[in-house]
Amino acid sequence: MTRSRSAPRAFARAAVALVVVAASLVLPGPTAPAQAAIGGITWADEFNAPAGTAVDQSKWRFDIGGSGWGNNEMQYYTNSTSNAVHDGNGNLVITARRENPANYQCHYGRCEYTSARLLTAATFTQAYGRFEARIKIPRGQGIWPAFWMLGNDMGSVGWPNAGEIDIMENIGREPNTAYGTVHGPGYSGSGGISGSRSVGAPLADAFHTYRVDWQPNSIVWYLDGVEFHRVDPSRLGGNRWVFDHPFFMILNVAVGGYWPGYPDASTQFPQQMLVDYVRVNGYTDGGNPPTGTTRLRGAQSGRCIDIPSANPVDGAKLQIWDCNTTAAQAWTFATDGTVRAMGKCMDPAWAGTANGTEVNLVTCNGNPAQRFTLNASGDLVNLSANRCVDVRDQNPANGGKLQLWDCAGSANQRWSRY
Repeated sequence: MTRSRSAPRAFARAAVALVVVAASLVLPGPTAPAQAAIGGITWADEFNAPAGTAVDQSKWRFDIGGSGWGNNEMQYYTNSTSNAVHDGNGNLVITARRENPANYQCHYGRCEYTSARLLTAATFTQAYGRFEARIKIPRGQGIWPAFWMLGNDMGSVGWPNAGEIDIMENIGREPNTAYGTVHGPGYSGSGGISGSRSVGAPLADAFHTYRVDWQPNSIVWYLDGVEFHRVDPSRLGGNRWVFDHPFFMILNVAVGGYWPGYPDASTQFPQQMLVDYVRVNGYTDGGNPPTGTTRLRGAQSGRCIDIPSANPVDGAKLQIWDCNTTAAQAWTFATDGTVRAMGKCMDPAWAGTANGTEVNLVTCNGNPAQRFTLNASGDLVNLSANRCVDVRDQNPANGGKLQLWDCAGSANQRWSRY
C-alpha cells in the first residue's frame, strides 16, 4: 500500500458485482470540512466466541496461498485455527508463525511462515459510513499488520481501478506509527495518497482504535478518535476518484514484503494481532434517502434545476427556474449513480470533463460520465470530471444555464434537496 509499496495488497481476488451508490445531504455551512453523516451499526463482529472457536464463516472467509500477494511477501495464508482463532477473552487472534506444517509452497520455494488473511468479499460490502476496529498489533522487523478495504468490482476492473482504502497499516521498523492510504488509478503502489500518525509508545503495547469515516468525495482517518489524514478528489492530481461504490474489509498479518522489509535476527515468532471488534456504521443524510425523487435547489438563487419547457429532448440545456412540482424538476438519484428526470439522465455534453462543459439532458446510456453525487458540502459533483455543477456566470435568474466547473464552494455551486 503506502509509500514504498510497488504492488497492491491483492491481485487474485474473487469479487462480486457492485452497484454505485449516489448519496446526498442537505446543505450545511460551507466553512469547515463536513463530517461524514454516520448512521446506525450495519455489521459487526465482537469476537466473543469461546476459546479455540474458528472464525465465523457467515462473516469472514479466507484468502489462502503463498503467491507473494503482489508484494513479495513470505507467508503462506491458511484457514487453520493455528493462524486465526477466538481466544475466549473477546478477541480474534491472527498469528504469524515461523513454521510449515504441511510443506506449503510459496513463490520463493518452500514457505518459511504461515499467517491468516480474513475478508468479507463474499459476506458483506458497503459504500460509505464508518469502518472501525480495536486492535492490538504485533511487532518486529518485517511484520506487516493491516486493516483495509478493496472495491468489490476487483473481479471486473482489477487493481487499482477498483480502489483500495487502507484504514491501518504498520511496519515493524516503525513501531509507533500507523499509516492510512488510498490507492486508485494513477495513484497506486508507492504513489498512494498516504498520511500517518505517530504516538509516544509502540502501538503493539496496547489496544488502539483505527477507523475511517467515508462519505461521497471524502475519506477521513482516525487513530484513537484523533483525525490524522483526509483525502478528497482535489488530492488526486486530476486522477479519477474511485471511492463511490461498495468495498469489502480485510484483516491480515503479512511477513516481509517490499515495503516493510524482511524478518531478521531480532524478529521473534510467533507474532499475534488481537482484534477486539470490527464495527461498521451506515451512511445517512439525516432523513433524506440516498435514492428517491427530489428537487435540487440552488443556494445562490433559491431556484431549482429544471428541464426547459419540460421537454426531455436529448441535448436539452439544463437551467435553473422557480421551484415547482412539475416532472421537469423531479430528479431521482438512481442506484447506478445517475441523476434522472423525465426518463433521461443529467449528462456533461459529449462526456466532457473540462471547465465550461454544458450540463444537458441525454438518454441514459451507461457511460460513467453520467454519474453524479451530491456531497455533504452541497457540491453536485460529476465523478468522471471531478468538477461541480455550476450556474454559468453566477446568473441567479430564471434560465441560468448549468456547466461543469472546478469546485470552489461558491453559492452558485451549492445545491440541496428541496
